[in-house]
Amino acid sequence: MIIEQKIKELGIKLPELSTPKAMYVPVKQLGNALFVSGQAPLVNGEPAYTGKVGEERTLEEAQNAAKICTINMLAAVKEYLGDLDRVVNVVKVQAFVNSKVGFTKQHIVVNAASQLLYDVFGDAGRHARTAVGTNQLPLDITMEIEAIFEIETNK
Repeated sequence: MIIEQKIKELGIKLPELSTPKAMYVPVKQLGNALFVSGQAPLVNGEPAYTGKVGEERTLEEAQNAAKICTINMLAAVKEYLGDLDRVVNVVKVQAFVNSKVGFTKQHIVVNAASQLLYDVFGDAGRHARTAVGTNQLPLDITMEIEAIFEIETNK
């Protein structure tokens, strides 16, 4: 419960997961690896941020979207594991940023997600990462983030 206490101290409330919008599961485990499907910036099951960064959305709005995606990711992991203290490491984060042609600060957008994972897990939150600019995402969401976590399997 240490991680959940840290989340609470950060002023974060993990939401209930919304139903997947397509044919997939939010989380899949293989051994001690937990693969989290792409998380959207959904609030109450609806997109909180849509549109392209550099056009309809500012850098700061995109960073807020990244935080929401990350909070939703943590909620998915919590629902699957029951206890976020089972997370050993955040291994990899892959983010897709719906970007206007010429927008080149995807890495800065995704820093908001990386910082939140560090704030929650400390050094175990440091991870390998890919930040990709794309011309469109499902539901016109501003961004989508997926991740791989290493977990304890004997708890």
